[in-house]
Amino acid sequence: MSESSFDLQTWLQQHGVGAEQASGRLFCKWLPADQLERLQAEAEGLEALIPCAGALVVPRPLALGLAQGRALLVLDWLDLAGGDRDGWEGLGRGLAQLHRRSQELSAQPGLFGWHGDRWIGAGIQRGGWQRSWGTFFAQQRLADQFQRLEAHGVHFSQSERLLECLPQWLEQHQPDPCLVHGDLWPGNAGVLRDGRPCLYDPAVSYSDREVDLAMARMFGGLPEAFFEAYNDEWPLPAGAEQRLIAYNLFHLLNHANLFGGSYIDQSRRSVEALLRML
Repeated sequence: MSESSFDLQTWLQQHGVGAEQASGRLFCKWLPADQLERLQAEAEGLEALIPCAGALVVPRPLALGLAQGRALLVLDWLDLAGGDRDGWEGLGRGLAQLHRRSQELSAQPGLFGWHGDRWIGAGIQRGGWQRSWGTFFAQQRLADQFQRLEAHGVHFSQSERLLECLPQWLEQHQPDPCLVHGDLWPGNAGVLRDGRPCLYDPAVSYSDREVDLAMARMFGGLPEAFFEAYNDEWPLPAGAEQRLIAYNLFHLLNHANLFGGSYIDQSRRSVEALLRML
């Protein structure tokens, strides 16, 4: 779509964005029109995070809709930079504070989940509400991914055993529901040029807060200063290193469904490691 074929400022004004704001620097995210729901889920997640964000910068969804046969989400611009230790420490402290604050603001206290299915990248993240974290994670996260792989001919012989044992193991942990970013790999968090930490592109739910810390170790991982600062602000309980394997299995399975290849083997190894611990 060329600039000459689409007047973004006019479109923004038609969607309630003022002329002064529309003339500034903005971030525009395009997808095919039939994927508008993915952008709606992203906007909903950002709006959920903002009241809890505190010192963290979370971009506001400014306009969402269809434009010339495509889905369009317009957000505040984030002037990202590399970030120094102070910035990453700020992200760690800020995330811990966000997790705590979300418990106070929850409209569904004591419940894990989200109201309806949503997207995590191009994959589905199941919604619904459960009082049992172990049951929620086993059913709405892992079982759904195993079923999708089965439908594509990829069988995990030990998946049933894992799904039987995992809920009780996780229930021993007894976490409180926190609003989590949900897709916190290094590509979805950063530090702005002015030093403020930021989060974006979430897949939110009320979950064990450890799921954010677990994923932040994946795909290269966030700097260690982030984890140190989080733990100083709100220490993780014993057993977090073992639960990390379970929590990141969800992301490995999701990637196995989306991309196949080595993610299938990584998922199998994680299942085997978990069964040795249970």
